Amino acid sequence: MSDNASPRAFAPGLLIRGFEPPLQLSSFRAIAFDMDSTLINIECIDEIADAVGKKAEVAAITEAAMRGEITDFKDSLRRRVALLQGVPAEALQDVYDTRLQLNPGATELMAAARSAGLRTLLVSGGFTFFADRVRERLGMHEAHANTLEIEGGLLTGRVLGDIVDGEAKKQHLLALCMRLGCDPRHSIAVGDGANDLPMMGAAGLSVAFHAKPKVREQAMVAISEGGLDRLLDVLA
Repeated sequence: MSDNASPRAFAPGLLIRGFEPPLQLSSFRAIAFDMDSTLINIECIDEIADAVGKKAEVAAITEAAMRGEITDFKDSLRRRVALLQGVPAEALQDVYDTRLQLNPGATELMAAARSAGLRTLLVSGGFTFFADRVRERLGMHEAHANTLEIEGGLLTGRVLGDIVDGEAKKQHLLALCMRLGCDPRHSIAVGDGANDLPMMGAAGLSVAFHAKPKVREQAMVAISEGGLDRLLDVLA
């Protein structure tokens, strides 16, 4: 993801390490994004929990997981989802309609990536209900996330199928690169939490967006002020 070079300020709120800008965006073939707190402004699971008065409890687990203090993401997700048992399924639509916003610069960065011919990938430890809608809204090529089980119009507190954790995010990026016939070094990965580090480590350019300290410290680009389109400051 990066060498041992010290980070340096490229511009206010923009640190870089391990390369000399500008890099050519068109020299990359794929770009992968985390969703919650990266492409969008919220952690969806925390907002769903708010519907049953459990936001603080769920958010505390989310924060610990994103900081890397809870190393088993799958277990942390199961614990949080279990607290959602009995939430009406319509709460998902309400969160999407009233609380979810795209982060600044998401539309611009996505447009630039598509224009340069990159394949765009959303990989989220969150949920397909939101990931599919965000993918469509941003015109992205594909999305992978977790599926909440719903029975009788209520969340059961369980996730269906395999959980998308940090390793799964990495594998989705590697699989995309394989389909494109490109080396993973010709990919970009953008995230904010500890479960993004595996895919960021596999990519040729790793980008931390308003990220947790553990993630900022390892990324080649760290954006701490402004929007996602600030990545374009170091790309030509």
